[in-house]
Amino acid sequence: MTRYLVYQGSSEVPRWNDAFSDLEVVAPHSVIDHAVKGDLAWVVVEAGDWAGLCTRLTTKGVLVSVLSFNPHSAEAYQAFTAGARGYVHALSTPEVLRQVDVVVRHRGIWLWPELMDSLVGGVFKAMGGAPAVHHDMLEGLTEREKDVALAVAEGQSNKVVARELGITERTVKAHLGAVFRKLGVKDRMQLILRLSRDRQ
Repeated sequence: MTRYLVYQGSSEVPRWNDAFSDLEVVAPHSVIDHAVKGDLAWVVVEAGDWAGLCTRLTTKGVLVSVLSFNPHSAEAYQAFTAGARGYVHALSTPEVLRQVDVVVRHRGIWLWPELMDSLVGGVFKAMGGAPAVHHDMLEGLTEREKDVALAVAEGQSNKVVARELGITERTVKAHLGAVFRKLGVKDRMQLILRLSRDRQ
């Protein structure tokens, strides 16, 4: 497997070089000629048809992650529609880039956490939001766990939940872990599906 950074700008990309010692920086026209099935291409969003490039690469069996200097939901949708499996801020730390790499190489989907929160909240609200939740579903939770569960389901980040409830992010994570365990779910998306499924 070869990792390509598809980039029109300078070859000075310290964060990506810190994340991957074998990274090969190439221009868009070059990656089409060289990348093969199973390779990983990191496509930087720039002027030009970057989404079309993603589509051409995924058609060849190349695993694509998109790097954006200004990530937002509409662009993420465009990236995933074009076949990308990862969407992340271009200035992410080497640790985050390596996380994306692992997920994408194992055929998973990785997207920027704030976007996931927004997506989860949008789905929950489309299903009726907190007013439509069957209250028996929340009976096994403490009052604080209920507050955290509903805030997270509405798309709020741990940081925002902590600020609004006057607790630390660490405490939010602890409450969220308890919520997941008690409701038998593994993540935020499963949480909203569980809350939605058990409605009257």
